[in-house]
Amino acid sequence: MKRPEKEVVVAELTEAFRNADAVYLTEYRGLTVPQISDLREKLGRDTSYTVAKNTLFRIAAKEAGIEGLDEMLKGPSAVVFVQGDFIEAAKTLRDFAKTNKALIVKGGYADGTVYDAEGAKQLADLKSRPELLAEMAGALKGTMSKAARLFNALPTKVVRTIDALREKQEKAA
Repeated sequence: MKRPEKEVVVAELTEAFRNADAVYLTEYRGLTVPQISDLREKLGRDTSYTVAKNTLFRIAAKEAGIEGLDEMLKGPSAVVFVQGDFIEAAKTLRDFAKTNKALIVKGGYADGTVYDAEGAKQLADLKSRPELLAEMAGALKGTMSKAARLFNALPTKVVRTIDALREKQEKAA
């Protein structure tokens, strides 16, 4: 690849680093083209699985302001650029790596933090945004129903107390 072509690739990769909510670095040695295509399909539309030279990845990451990926960019590397829910992408990579031992997740970068392989694995174990929102909605619903019962119980208690007082006065008279 000639220098002008490399500059174009670096510019594209830099833009991909800047636009990504998260980045995962993988080693793809041993994966076949159909397996890589399957992985790309499973990752979905909000991600791109890009193979390029490590030097170009390093330059692009630095130009995008991302530091700390250099140690992970050794050997044949591919980068997953994620836009959107990066926890879901981490889960997809973890699940794909279970069935395809050749895929190795080296680490990643999300929310301004560089993660090693273990950190990327822990991201995959987190609950996704929709799951967390569903849990929060369930907790709020439970709290609201308790409050409704409490508010309903107060007038009922007052009515029972007034009825008891009235009966007591009727018996006394």
